[in-house]
Amino acid sequence: MAGRAAVPGTAVLLVTANVGSLFDDPENLQKNWLREFYQIVHAHKPHFLALHCQEFGGKNYEASMSHVDKFVKELLSSDAMKEYNRARVYLDENYKSQEHFTLLGSFYFLHESLKNIHQFDFKAKKYKKVTGKEIYSDTLESTPMLEKEKFPQEYFPECKWSRKGFIRTRWCIADCAFDLVNIHLFHDASNLVAWETSPSVYSGIRHKALGYVLDRILDQRFEKASYFVFGDFNFRLDSKSVVETLCTKATMQTIRAADTNEVVKLIFRESDNDRKVMLQLEKKLFDYFNQEVFQDNNGTALLEFDKELSVFKDRLYELDISFPPSYPYSEDSSQGRQYMNTRCPAWCDRILMSPSAKELILRSESEEKVVTYDHIGPNVCMGDHKPVFLAFRIAPGAGKRCQRRERPLERPPCS
Repeated sequence: MAGRAAVPGTAVLLVTANVGSLFDDPENLQKNWLREFYQIVHAHKPHFLALHCQEFGGKNYEASMSHVDKFVKELLSSDAMKEYNRARVYLDENYKSQEHFTLLGSFYFLHESLKNIHQFDFKAKKYKKVTGKEIYSDTLESTPMLEKEKFPQEYFPECKWSRKGFIRTRWCIADCAFDLVNIHLFHDASNLVAWETSPSVYSGIRHKALGYVLDRILDQRFEKASYFVFGDFNFRLDSKSVVETLCTKATMQTIRAADTNEVVKLIFRESDNDRKVMLQLEKKLFDYFNQEVFQDNNGTALLEFDKELSVFKDRLYELDISFPPSYPYSEDSSQGRQYMNTRCPAWCDRILMSPSAKELILRSESEEKVVTYDHIGPNVCMGDHKPVFLAFRIAPGAGKRCQRRERPLERPPCS
């Protein structure tokens, strides 16, 4: 870890990763995933590392329990992480509780050189010193060091079995407090439905859920703190606008089911050029003939259709995106850069922050780049989602000092 003192501040690395694929095919995917993850840790050398995982355990969670234990053990005991002598792991493993189960996993690693760090106890309303390595699982609802909620079923009535929700923790590092929120929002159930309106009905559902989370972490139960919200937001491009742009000169053919007359497929063909098929759209099919458009220049031409965050422009800030859409990549271990043709590629995996959290990030006046927002494993299969990370430093003396005495807070930390 030599050289860290050259740049002032506390080095922080935040990572979000939907890891469901890793447990569906652990033999082929986990080794590569961990190697790429460790490389990012080594490159940025954080004092404090937060890894937020969604779909931790995969679709067949009960059958994947052994893979989950192995993955956690590897993260906690690998040589790559040996200098992180304290850790907190929160795994929602209570898959028998339909009311509470979110499949979220939050990992926090503290470097041995980091001395001044405490975690907030939401029940006692006081900070506690972090020592040793601890794993909490099964019934996280009873764990006072976090807040966890699953979104009500009525938020997403089309889905019979939803695992979407959030986990919140609060930390005090270098006398400054901030919340870290692991979040998983609702997906687009049907490409055809998403295409019908602009914005789509699914976009509205995600706005409702995210608004609920922001209201929850800013309510009056606790002193306000800066916050980072990172996870799988399932933000999608505005489908109607994307299709209209990609298929400007195309004619559309509608195919309906014979028995119900329901639209089951849309085919967009070039008006000339022998009526070449440009795009086929089904409930779970988005097959565009030229996938390079999603990769060229990191897909920046598509950013104009990434509109969902604009609703929260006064409450959430994001650094400029300079990486290609994070989903849906091929789950074939030999296809590191290929997208699946199930959905329109989109920036589902994001790291967002409150306006006050933005001010915590130290922006060096030197030429050295100390703030990085990027994806992990650009050329390696990481499952259907590429992890996304934010590396930065908390400036010395940033924010308001937080009280760490073993009693309730008397004034707001870092608000």
